[in-house]
Amino acid sequence: MSIRLCRRALAALGAGAVLASGCSTQVPGPAAAGSGSPAGTASRSVASPSPSCARLLSSWSTTRLAGQTVVVPVDEDRVTSISAEIASGAGGVILFGSQAPPDLAATLHRLATKAPEGIAPMVMADEEGGVVQRMANLVGRMPSARQMAATMSSTQIEALATQVGRKLKAAGVTVDLAPVLDLDGRPGPSSSNPDGTRSFSLTESVAETAGLAFARGLLAAGVVPVVKHFPGLGGATGNTDDKAATTLPWPTLRRAGLLPFTAAVGAGLPAVMIANAGVPGLTSTPASLSPTVITNVLRGQLHFTGLVLTDSLSAGAISTAGYPVPAASVQALKAGADMVLFNASSSAVASLTRQVIQAIADAVDSGKLARSRLEEAVAHILTAKHVDLCRG
Repeated sequence: MSIRLCRRALAALGAGAVLASGCSTQVPGPAAAGSGSPAGTASRSVASPSPSCARLLSSWSTTRLAGQTVVVPVDEDRVTSISAEIASGAGGVILFGSQAPPDLAATLHRLATKAPEGIAPMVMADEEGGVVQRMANLVGRMPSARQMAATMSSTQIEALATQVGRKLKAAGVTVDLAPVLDLDGRPGPSSSNPDGTRSFSLTESVAETAGLAFARGLLAAGVVPVVKHFPGLGGATGNTDDKAATTLPWPTLRRAGLLPFTAAVGAGLPAVMIANAGVPGLTSTPASLSPTVITNVLRGQLHFTGLVLTDSLSAGAISTAGYPVPAASVQALKAGADMVLFNASSSAVASLTRQVIQAIADAVDSGKLARSRLEEAVAHILTAKHVDLCRG
């Protein structure tokens, strides 16, 4: 049986569709999304894979499915070191560093040729602006989000993001882990505040307008924007990279911090990253591991049908909650995430990647993770990659 890979343009995610946001800012209260709600009890509006895609994914091994959910970390000047992971079917790559090599595009292209059946990995980078840029030497230095919102019109922000997005794409990057839609006006980023100047504004309307303009610009350049950190990390008690932290209480988030994300979902943006913080009044579990946050609120109440990514599962907040990376990856997928991110030293990446994939496959084989959930995750990943799987 042959498999034909069909490419299609996702016109609905173009700039014009994003401009026509018809979302409501009325968010259901905590009674409908209480922390006691089991996974799957909320009504959901998740796009189902096409029948041909579903049939094909049902024929994949659990190990192959698990590989697609994994994003492999690598320093941008050592990309060839993860060739084996890509050849084994890893679904994504996240680039770290601050000085991208001039031949990055050619290196990433060679890496993609190793992917099974031509299903190339997503290539991700944190290109936010300000203090968070991975390849400013290739795409140009950007102001921080806060400075953009304070000094530029939405038209100017969109134009800048389009310009940067084109350079990202030319360098082989297909996904930008930006914009940050959190509401924050404090100093930072720092050990006590994960956002600071990474936030466009403490004012919801300003952050929404500027953040969606940035996302539109990336989309116009053919790069997938990832809005973060759902359900709103602004005002958090600490930096989850280092330790356990909580967001503002859920009733407070519903009135302000959640609203830019509600607008992003209503605008048709394709991907959301989940925070690693607990949400008082909603869940004590890190949000990235919580079915209440992902399945009940994001999927069930906001009706998001796109790609869901975790924040780094190597974070201090995750280990403090008692989850090593492989176990956290399984829990995140059970909670409704589609792709899992983590970090490791270059010498530990290969081993940790194998452990994560094996843990996911074992969880399916033992019944701890429903295979249908894993197939759903991979269907979301393939859609975000603009790949149709068709039987020929």
